[in-house]
Amino acid sequence: MSIPKWHEFMAPVLRIMADGGLRDRSQITAEAADNAGVTHDERGVTLTTGQPMYANRVGWAISHLTKSGALERPERGRYLIAPLGRRLLEERPMVTRADVEAITGYRRVKSAPEQLTDVTEEEDSLDPAELIDRGITQIRAEVATELLNRILAKSPAFFEQTVVDLLVAMGYGGAEGQANVTSLTNDGGIDGVIDQDPLGLNRVYVQAKRYAADNPVTRPDVQSFVGALSGKADGGVFITTGRFSPGAREYADAVPTRIILIDGERLTSLMIRFGVGVQTRETVHIVEIDEDFFE
Repeated sequence: MSIPKWHEFMAPVLRIMADGGLRDRSQITAEAADNAGVTHDERGVTLTTGQPMYANRVGWAISHLTKSGALERPERGRYLIAPLGRRLLEERPMVTRADVEAITGYRRVKSAPEQLTDVTEEEDSLDPAELIDRGITQIRAEVATELLNRILAKSPAFFEQTVVDLLVAMGYGGAEGQANVTSLTNDGGIDGVIDQDPLGLNRVYVQAKRYAADNPVTRPDVQSFVGALSGKADGGVFITTGRFSPGAREYADAVPTRIILIDGERLTSLMIRFGVGVQTRETVHIVEIDEDFFE
């Protein structure tokens, strides 16, 4: 995938605005994406905030063009191409940042750290929201690795309880349900039981395997779990700190019993998402202009 950078969306934005129509941000975003040839798969790529990446980049292109005078905002949330925008598109149809500066005189002001540090061309091509997103992704990757290391250093009982805690945090168990770790011996291959209701009529059965990354859960392991569920439930959750072999995944997909497989990568992602074994160190508030205030 190669989604255009934010500044590469400036030309598509001006091209679709060249008809003189008044458009809101969502219309510009959709039409500029079509003009730039953004594919269906590329539109599905999101930032950690959930916002589509292409929409975020178009937004920064609109902002840059508006600040430069290439676009006008005659009313709240709606945009119109300005004479400078028409001149820019006519004289510099590729519409680079240098072109915007040459025609309009506007130049994006960098923050002090950017001015004092050598910034790679790739980083300079990212908008501020994407730089934050990249940092969050890196932090989460490092925390995920540490989570697995900590779990592997603990006892199997600790991991089984962690798995149950995670499923409860995800909403399994309901308001009046209950969750328990089964005894460590003679549990029939079941490490946890979560009642979805007070009477235990609807249960989630759990198997937890604390394996190293190079030690996969195999087909016989999943078969054993399915056998343990016989007569007890229509499905279960098999969680490991390692990974599942192709045979294990094929069996889980083919067997009538509904089995959800969660490997180490997905496990840590869920733990971070639902706040199990992690805590929020810092909250960052991203601000923008309140248009209502200036109306």
